[in-house]
Amino acid sequence: MTPAAPQVTKGYFIEPTVFYDVDDDAEVAREEIFGPVLTILKPYKELEEAIQRANQTEYGLAAGMWSSDPKKIDLFTRKIQAGINWVNCYNIANPYMPFGGFKLSGIGKDLGEEAINEFTRTKSVTVAV
Repeated sequence: MTPAAPQVTKGYFIEPTVFYDVDDDAEVAREEIFGPVLTILKPYKELEEAIQRANQTEYGLAAGMWSSDPKKIDLFTRKIQAGINWVNCYNIANPYMPFGGFKLSGIGKDLGEEAINEFTRTKSVTVAV
């Protein structure tokens, strides 16, 4: 018989938090927050506006959207400035796909062929004889 796992009752924990109707220039809209936090920005009218607003941040780790419109999905995946992009799902990882962000999000790539390239240095040498 396996003993039950101990109940964690002490420590530094942040309860899940939702911020809504947030302005684009608010700190919780501009910064990467790694915790149980959901930030809901003010509504957008067109997808182009949402992409433009999302791209204004200095960070670009991940982005996601839900849509059944192939044209909107294509526009989103081409224009959004994020290293990891999900459509109609979120936070699904595949070890064959590179993991890492754009801009100030992360350094380099993990996983996939791109991760191997992080450990290589290509050099060109020309010698005239």
